[in-house]
Amino acid sequence: MSKHNIEVKHIVILGGGSAGWLTAGVIAAEHHANKPDGIKITLIESPDVPTIGVGEGTWPSMRNTLSKMGVSETDLFRECDASFKQGAKFVKWVTGENDDYYYHPLILPHGSYDTDLVTPWQTMRDKVSFADAVCCQGALCDAGKAPKQITTPEYASVANYAYHLNATKLGIFLQKHCITKLGVNHIIDHVVEVKCSETGDIAALKTKINGDVEGDLFIDCSGRRSLLIGQHYKIPFISKKHILFNDSAIAAQVPYAEEHSAIASHTISTAQSAGWIWDIGLPTRKGVGVVFSSAHISDDNATIELQQYIEQSLDPKRAAEISFKKININPGHHQVLWHRNCVAVGMAAGFLEPLEASALVLVEVSAAMISNDLPATRDVMDIVAKRYNQRTAYYWETIIDFLKLHYILTKRTDTEYWIDNLDKNSISMSLQEKLFLWRHQVPNRYDFPLKEEMFPAASWQYVLYGMGFETAVRKTKSKSSDLDRVQTYFSEVQQITRKALSGLPSNRDLIEKINQFGFHKI
Repeated sequence: MSKHNIEVKHIVILGGGSAGWLTAGVIAAEHHANKPDGIKITLIESPDVPTIGVGEGTWPSMRNTLSKMGVSETDLFRECDASFKQGAKFVKWVTGENDDYYYHPLILPHGSYDTDLVTPWQTMRDKVSFADAVCCQGALCDAGKAPKQITTPEYASVANYAYHLNATKLGIFLQKHCITKLGVNHIIDHVVEVKCSETGDIAALKTKINGDVEGDLFIDCSGRRSLLIGQHYKIPFISKKHILFNDSAIAAQVPYAEEHSAIASHTISTAQSAGWIWDIGLPTRKGVGVVFSSAHISDDNATIELQQYIEQSLDPKRAAEISFKKININPGHHQVLWHRNCVAVGMAAGFLEPLEASALVLVEVSAAMISNDLPATRDVMDIVAKRYNQRTAYYWETIIDFLKLHYILTKRTDTEYWIDNLDKNSISMSLQEKLFLWRHQVPNRYDFPLKEEMFPAASWQYVLYGMGFETAVRKTKSKSSDLDRVQTYFSEVQQITRKALSGLPSNRDLIEKINQFGFHKI
């Protein structure tokens, strides 16, 4: 067998946390790492590298990912301080006034596959928000409702949902599952050297205690240090700070005012003078933090805004006892993510900002692509890598445009931060073209070429029309039969909403029942 025709039998993952263990779990489950003839997977984790450990949001895809890994949803809730997420509520992003908010739900608009819902809705936009007209989820979030009942089987739903999780606990939970159920080999050690073959491929990672760990494919999940793709291969880092200004965050763990306070069924994102505050409700506490641009506000003033926000739900004495953690953000990503026999996943690949919870989704998608296209031999790896890099480059561009969309539809001119976000030099040409097009036609599935889009047309619609965007659709597009059909859909949404509100428990009630009884298995 030639040097280039070596079988890919052993995958070495550098780094644990959510990224490392999710990647290990996805590949191990599909390629039977726990069987003698399966792919061997070794995860090397430093004994003293701390995780960031803030509250973290996911997308509904996480349910399918965990289910394929054989994870019990009941155990996930019991061990990861998990709660349900049904979307995101954006507060004060348009005008900054107290009545300024909209939802980006996780349910597709009712009837969106059949017809254009936006054009008829625009005739009544002063009476009902787009989200409330086309789905029930905003109402469920307003009422603090859960997306299912205790009798609903694991991973099934009444309303589509994702999770809010304690990221540190998730990493520990996945680690245990991968080792005990999926056959992943775990090494706790320091990597002191990257050893290469004469071809330039990584041959082994030399560790302090365990010596050389040889492998055929190396996955860099080393976080912001990016030890393999960044430090070893020196793949250039492409900064996106000129587009997404936020380069700092201050995070806190905030107790509830009372032990049985309601748990929000959605991420709350509240715009500030130079950034925004996230508010993620977990069963025992909330993860709250401010993301901001250091060019527009100081750490001290950003902390003051965060303290003022916390004091709205907690008495000043308890709020004063909360400690804060500073997190530096370098928005951007490496130029290519798969180089030779090394591929970067998670923060080792890049990071933009927490808005819309794109970080863990990228880990899931990356792990799924690696697992699906896992090269049988080294000689086909370069083709797989090329395709992987093309697709992930598209994903990064799409996510950047989608995140920027939230900032450029604002009507706020109260601070330089919001004014600067409207500068055309900070908006990609692709996003400018989309907005110009959407002035005349509604975003639809043909605007997005991939079947596995990060954000489908519905997501763009929820943000666009939630923020007051208008589309002047040609009159020839409207037919009386279409309008009748849309009115039927709108009426059905109202019926679905009433039924869901009356039949679903509160978020906290369902989580307490999960802890007591557990879900039914499918």
